Amino acid sequence: MAVVRFTKALKRFFPSLGEYNSTANTLPAVLNEINDRHPGILNYILDEQGSLRKHVNIFINGDMINDRTSLSDPFEANDEIYIIQALSGG
Repeated sequence: MAVVRFTKALKRFFPSLGEYNSTANTLPAVLNEINDRHPGILNYILDEQGSLRKHVNIFINGDMINDRTSLSDPFEANDEIYIIQALSGG
């Protein structure tokens, strides 16, 4: 199973959010699984067109994904996926 980890910034809105083991084999499927457990989290990760928001990055084994539109970057069952929401402000 791929292990999914999140930035603490997302835990501010979803306090029970923690490391998640996913059996999905695509990033969109992983995100849908997470949204099933934490309804509304996709609104923080994806924009209205289903693309990754500008202030969010996803890394697979430490490498940033290339496809921010359809999230087609492949991963293996034992990979680590990091979903990171950047903070902004002044």
